[in-house]
Amino acid sequence: MNIRLILSGVVSFVFYFSWAYWANSSADIAKSVTLQAALVQGLYSGFVTLFFTFILEKVVNKYKFSYVTLAFVTPIICMFHSKTPQNVAIRQSFNNAINSSASYLGNKKIAGVLFAPIIPITVQSSLVIMVNVINQTPNLALTVAPSIFFTALYAYTYMLALLKK
Repeated sequence: MNIRLILSGVVSFVFYFSWAYWANSSADIAKSVTLQAALVQGLYSGFVTLFFTFILEKVVNKYKFSYVTLAFVTPIICMFHSKTPQNVAIRQSFNNAINSSASYLGNKKIAGVLFAPIIPITVQSSLVIMVNVINQTPNLALTVAPSIFFTALYAYTYMLALLKK
């Protein structure tokens, strides 16, 4: 296993264990509950960071040279909408926005790799909330907010580091 992967998992465990311990330390919260919340958050974060880093490396390498044009964004966003009058109006608004911006943007492209971390970030955010809800973590929002924020920051920073190689 790659040393970067292991190191990222260990750092993540230590940071999020410490954070969750602090976030759930209170006179009205039993120490055993505080410790359990810290262990759950630390172990979860360490494991997910290992997995997340591995997947991010694969996705970045796959889409390093891919590009997305603005013309493909609207159909992707709108394909999930049903045919209700409101959704048809939304689709028309998106199409009008695309047509209006087409003259400004021309053939400019957005690197596809910039979208690579979005799905892993969303999955990780959902999982960290679910794990802590199941664990009945007392201070849920304070416990998981840094995890979600730093996951996104880590994903894009790490992605940029991979692209510089």
